[in-house]
Amino acid sequence: MSRNRVAAAAFNNARWCDAVCRAHGHPGELTDALWLNRAEVPPFYPNVVTLTPEGGARQLEAISALALPGRWGVKDSFATLDLAPRGFEELFSAQWIQFSSERMAPTTASGARWVQVRDTAALASWEAVWRGQQGPAPTHAVFRPGLLEDTGVKIFAAYHEDTLVAGAIAYRAEGAVSLSNTFFAESRAGVLRAELLGQLLAAFPGLPLVGYEHGDELAAWCELGFEPIGPLRVWLKKT
Repeated sequence: MSRNRVAAAAFNNARWCDAVCRAHGHPGELTDALWLNRAEVPPFYPNVVTLTPEGGARQLEAISALALPGRWGVKDSFATLDLAPRGFEELFSAQWIQFSSERMAPTTASGARWVQVRDTAALASWEAVWRGQQGPAPTHAVFRPGLLEDTGVKIFAAYHEDTLVAGAIAYRAEGAVSLSNTFFAESRAGVLRAELLGQLLAAFPGLPLVGYEHGDELAAWCELGFEPIGPLRVWLKKT
C-alpha cells in the first residue's frame, strides 16, 4: 500500500535527519509518532518529521510544546496537519517518490567518472559545489566528517576530467534507500541523473529508492521510472 511505502520513506528521512544532526553533536529523539530535535539543526533540515498519518493530536501537542526560537521547520510527511493556526506557514508541498528495486536503470554514457566521497577534503569540495546550488556558504559545513563513518551513508560524485559535475547523497535505513541533496551540471542534467540512478541500483541491489520532489525535478525523476506515492508538506514557524 502507498501508505506503508510513505511510512517507510518518512522513517528513512527521519533517520537521515538524525544522522546529519548527530554529526553536529545534536541527535534528536524518535517516537512512534514523530522525530524531533530540541536543539538548533543545520540549514535546510527540520526540527520535526512526522512518522504516521494517525495521532495528529499527539503530534500537534508535541510540536506546540517545543517552543523553539526563530524560524524552524516541520516536515508533515503525510500532509495531514494544519499548522497555520499554530503560527506556521507552508514553505512548500511535494510528493514522495519511489523507484522499485525490480526496475532497470536506463543505459547512458556521459563520459563522467563516478566515485564515492570517502575523505574530509573531498567532502568539503563536494559541499562547496552543492552549496553553489543552495546559496551562500554557512559558517560551518552542513555535512560533517562524521557522516563518512556512517555505514548507511554513501555520497556520490561525478567528475568530468577534474570538474565535479554531479553529486547526491544516499542513505540506507528502514528497508529503503533515500536520495537527497542532488546537483547536476545544467548542460548534462538529464544524462547525469540517469547515470546516478544506475549507480544507486548497483550500490544498493534489491532495495527500493525513495525521496521527495516537486516541480521540474519531480517530472524529471518520474520520467526515469520513479512514481509518486503520497504528498508531504513542509512548514516554517513564523517569527
